[in-house]
Amino acid sequence: MADLPSDLLPKVAWGKGMYIYDTDGKRYLDGSGGPATFCLGHGNEEVNEAIKAQLDRIAFGYRHHFRSDAADELQDIITEQGGGNLKHCIFTTGGSESTESCLKLALQYHAARGEMSRRRFISRQRSWHGNTLGALSVSGFLARQEPYFGSLLEVSHLSPVNTYRPPEGVAPEDVAEYCANELEEEILRLGADKVAAFIFEPVVGAAGGAVPAPDGYAKRIREICDRHGVLMISDEVMCGVGRCGTWRALEHDGVEPDIMAIAKGLGGGYLPLGAAVYTDKVADPINRVHGMPITGHTFTAHTTACAAGAAVQKIMIRDNLVARVAEEGQYLRDQLEAALGQHPHVGNIRGRGFFQGVELVEDRETKEPFAPEHKMYFRIMKASVEAGLICYPTGGNVDGVKGDQIIIAPAYNATRDELDEIVSLLVPAIDRAVASV
Repeated sequence: MADLPSDLLPKVAWGKGMYIYDTDGKRYLDGSGGPATFCLGHGNEEVNEAIKAQLDRIAFGYRHHFRSDAADELQDIITEQGGGNLKHCIFTTGGSESTESCLKLALQYHAARGEMSRRRFISRQRSWHGNTLGALSVSGFLARQEPYFGSLLEVSHLSPVNTYRPPEGVAPEDVAEYCANELEEEILRLGADKVAAFIFEPVVGAAGGAVPAPDGYAKRIREICDRHGVLMISDEVMCGVGRCGTWRALEHDGVEPDIMAIAKGLGGGYLPLGAAVYTDKVADPINRVHGMPITGHTFTAHTTACAAGAAVQKIMIRDNLVARVAEEGQYLRDQLEAALGQHPHVGNIRGRGFFQGVELVEDRETKEPFAPEHKMYFRIMKASVEAGLICYPTGGNVDGVKGDQIIIAPAYNATRDELDEIVSLLVPAIDRAVASV
C-alpha cells in the first residue's frame, strides 16, 4: 500500500456501507475495502449487534481454559464453506499470523512423521504472505523485506506466475507449464526430503495486483507436491473467503490445498480475525504424535472476534454474496475495461470477482513501467484520496523495484451505482497522477 506520512492522513470519524467520513466531514468511497478486508462495508448493524451480545456475556474465554459457542459455530461454517477435507482450523488475529501458523503446521506435520529433514519452504517472487519473520521470509516483496535481510529463513523463490509479464522467453500460453516445471526442478535440486511445503497465492494480491494464475497451473502444482511428499499451502488471506467469487479462491481451479491461510474477509474487518485451515491428512499425524498443533497465541479463538466472524459469514450465506461477487465482478470488470482498456498508460486489467487489478505503464506497447523514482503508485493514492476514493496501490510489482498497480476490491454487497462511482473517480485520479509526472 502507498503510505502517506502519518501527519497528512485524514482522521477517520465514522463509516456506513461503502462510505467513510473523516473528522472534517469529507466523504470517501471505499473502493478497495481498505486492504481488501471490509467485505460487508462499514457499520453493519447485524454484525455490531452480534459483537455487543457477545460482550454482554463475556468478551473472551481463553482457549486453554474454555471452548465457546462462537468459535465452534465459526469452525462449522469454515468446514462447510471450505468443503472437502479442510475440517480443522486454528484461529488467529490476522493474515500474517495465519500464514505463520500454516508454516508451523507444515513443519510439525513432517516432524510427526519422523521427517525432520523437511525444513525448507518454496514460494514465488512477487508474492506477499505477511509481516512476521516466517511469513516475511516466504514473501517475494523486496521493499518490505530489505530491512530484515540476514534474519530471514532461507527460502527458494520461483518466477512469478503472470501471463502479462511471463518469464523471459516464455510465451503467455506456456506460463502455467513452465512455472509448474520450475517448482519440480527446485524440489529435485534441493532434494525432496528437504522440502516441507510450497506456498503461493492463487490470485496474487499486494505484491502483484490481483494476478490470477492461468488455468491448469494449480492442478499441476497439486500433482507435483503429491508426487514428492511436499505440502501445498494456499495463502488466501487476501483473495479468499468469497473475494474472487468462490469461497475458496482455489475452488476456481478445482484444487484443494493441504493447508490454507484465511483472514480479511473472514471477519470483514469488524474485529481482528484469521485462521489456518488444514486437512485430515495434516491433522492426523500431528494429533497422534503431539496431541495438538503446537502453535497459537493468547488471543487465538478470541470469543468476540469469532462471534463477529460468524455473524459476517452468516450474512454472506443468507444473502448469497459469494455468487453475487462472481456475477457483479464481471460487471465491475466490464466497466473498468470500458473506461481504461484503451488508456495509453494502462497496460493490463486482471483479476477475479471483486478483486480487480489495474497495472500502470509508461509505454503501453513495450509494457515499460514508469521509472520508480516517480512513485506513480503514491501519486495515484494521493490523487484518489483527494477525489474522495480509497483504492489500494502498490509499487515494485514488476521486479520488486519498478511497477505500479492498483487493486479495486469493494464490499461484496456494493451496488452497481457504487461500482460505477468507483470507476468514475478512479479514471481522472489516474489522469491527474500521470499528468503530475
